[in-house]
Amino acid sequence: MKRARHIPQRTCVGCRRISPKRALVRIVRLPAGGVEVDPTGKKNGRGAYLCPHQTCWEAALEKRGLDRALKVALSPEERAHLLEYGRTLAKEQPGKAEQAFE
Repeated sequence: MKRARHIPQRTCVGCRRISPKRALVRIVRLPAGGVEVDPTGKKNGRGAYLCPHQTCWEAALEKRGLDRALKVALSPEERAHLLEYGRTLAKEQPGKAEQAFE
């Protein structure tokens, strides 16, 4: 009998949902300073995860959840860059309105 493969789980900083690591977008605080999107998920540095939806990115930046998760004060340029990246993603999560009533 084969053993089930372990799938790493991470929590979205914006909506606090737990999802498989591969389904989220990683943002990394680089050791040399600066913050950037890590599409590979393998860059060195402290990481935080966000769902690939605009609403999560806006919530994480507005409530400073990303700042806390990365333990850094984001500069206005970094914040604008991340917000612009977030705007290229889907508007909101499918099924989010339905879950609000559960």
